[in-house]
Amino acid sequence: MTENYKSFAEIIKQRYAGPYTATDIIIRHNDGVKEGVVIIGRKYFPLGLAFPGGMAEHMKWSENAIKEGREETGLENIILDDPERPLCALSGLDDDPRAHIGTLVYTARGDGILHPDPKEDAKFAMVVTNNELYYLTLDHNAHKWAMPRYRHIAQKYLQYIGYDATEYSKNKKIGDKIGDILTRLT
Repeated sequence: MTENYKSFAEIIKQRYAGPYTATDIIIRHNDGVKEGVVIIGRKYFPLGLAFPGGMAEHMKWSENAIKEGREETGLENIILDDPERPLCALSGLDDDPRAHIGTLVYTARGDGILHPDPKEDAKFAMVVTNNELYYLTLDHNAHKWAMPRYRHIAQKYLQYIGYDATEYSKNKKIGDKIGDILTRLT
């Protein structure tokens, strides 16, 4: 039996189960203490580490990524590396427990002071070095991420910048240094 709908909007409302679209952003930043990328701790379900991002609103995806980055980090000056070339697009069926959500991931440079908008999802925002980011991608830290896609994004980013894991192996104390990140999650 064929169903007739008056509009595409009606089809979406009644039958669409996703994927919905989100944007995430990897922001390179120097906070005066260290240089790296900004991660956030989510204060709403699903809890854990994440990159700034959110559901796509009625604007260009690149603009949405900047908007979400500003809200969740407090950085006012965020400049995308290339608005027309995201780092990657991900859409794992089980990545987000709330719904099937695909994301476009952008890279950028951000300047300013980290202070997330208290009305937004970020409990905190902080800079992690590339070595610390690599440490967070290791299997024994997979559960620290709010969703599997964030770990995957971190891995993609490290591959994109040509990260050399021998740098990590030279500094075995990374796990001790990252304790601050993990205590903020509680």
